[in-house]
Amino acid sequence: MSGAAATSPRAARRAARLQATAERIAGLTLPTVPAWLTPLRKAALDRLASVGYPDKRDEYWRYTDPDRLVSADVRPAEVFKITDEPPMYQGIDRLKLIWVDGVFSAEDSDPLAGEGLEITRLADSADIHWAADLYGTLEARGQKPVARPLAALNSALATDGVLIRVTGKVSRPVSLIYRRAGTDASVTMHHVIKIEEGGELTLLENGAVAARSSMVIEVEVGDHGTFHHVRTMGRDHERKASTHLFARLGKGSKLKSFTLSMNGRLVRNEAMIWLGGEGGTAHLAGAAMGDGMFHHDDTVFITHEAPGCESRQVFKKVLRDGAIGVFQGKILVEQAAQLTDGYQKSQSLLLDERCQFLAKPELEIYADDVKCSHGSTSGEINEDQLFYLRARGVPEQEAKMLLVLAFLAETLDEIEREDIAQDMRLRLRRWLERHS
Repeated sequence: MSGAAATSPRAARRAARLQATAERIAGLTLPTVPAWLTPLRKAALDRLASVGYPDKRDEYWRYTDPDRLVSADVRPAEVFKITDEPPMYQGIDRLKLIWVDGVFSAEDSDPLAGEGLEITRLADSADIHWAADLYGTLEARGQKPVARPLAALNSALATDGVLIRVTGKVSRPVSLIYRRAGTDASVTMHHVIKIEEGGELTLLENGAVAARSSMVIEVEVGDHGTFHHVRTMGRDHERKASTHLFARLGKGSKLKSFTLSMNGRLVRNEAMIWLGGEGGTAHLAGAAMGDGMFHHDDTVFITHEAPGCESRQVFKKVLRDGAIGVFQGKILVEQAAQLTDGYQKSQSLLLDERCQFLAKPELEIYADDVKCSHGSTSGEINEDQLFYLRARGVPEQEAKMLLVLAFLAETLDEIEREDIAQDMRLRLRRWLERHS
């Protein structure tokens, strides 16, 4: 049997895959700064070598072609100019950090300082740094039970990012702004955030980053700490993006993350959350709107390790003109995690018959005193609701817009600050007006 197993088609494919991965790794050149990252980068490459580059046959890549995110050649993407909208979060007091094609722009950014904050650029960090104990740690943990090879590749190759240590309640959000200048830039960035006990931070991200980008955020939330995260991905029609959020939560801690995606050629957002302390809360939500060649993939894995924790996943997509939406969400409840409250919802609104929504919701429960549920639906605009609005004098296009906004409203409820949520509603309405 051992000889047969060694020559089975699956074993042969795996051997060929790992060999191809080894050859690709041999051609990579690791960044040399900062020096403290060198052994961590090499360890990340070892993780990549052990699992191989992602393949369309992998269970969690069945609906999305990974070759488009890791090919050697970067397909140029025209820079999308936004001339009819004010900048994101205008009027909100925030600490602004700006990158152009992945290069930090000190002259356009605010000073790297704030009350209750320690901020350092990854590229400029000293050889002895608190992040040395965290960089790559959560990413490495996230390789099981499902491999995340693109995250390991990011840990090895990231050229910049921010390292943020939060020591108190920070009222002023940290705003990471990604701008594009070149048509063929490929950017790899890695952020590390440590929120000490009782600390609180709001992190804002917006912009298209590059023609192709890989972004990783690792967050350690201490006991009774709070992390709010709002990401808005730019409207560049040709961009390709891969993002990973890894977060470990302590006792009584709280995480809320919301992502808004509008257009783009290919977007894959992954999130791996561990509720490791009693009474922790993790809410993840996303709203996606796209048409044509738009392919949007949300893949989420939440692990309940401690009792009395709550998790919530709410993801909705509005698709038209042949766009494809993917949702893969899992809640894992370990035996020790009694009194778990886990909720998952994924829905799509298909505005024509050429769109697709592919969903794979999962629950894996080993505790016996839990409340867990999941649901996934797809459908068109409700004709009865549309008739109701039309009968009251609302023009058809305006009525459809109102119904779409109502459909997405539940995801926006996960944004803690109303001024930020209102900015999101404005973006959604303007997208719908342009595409009506």
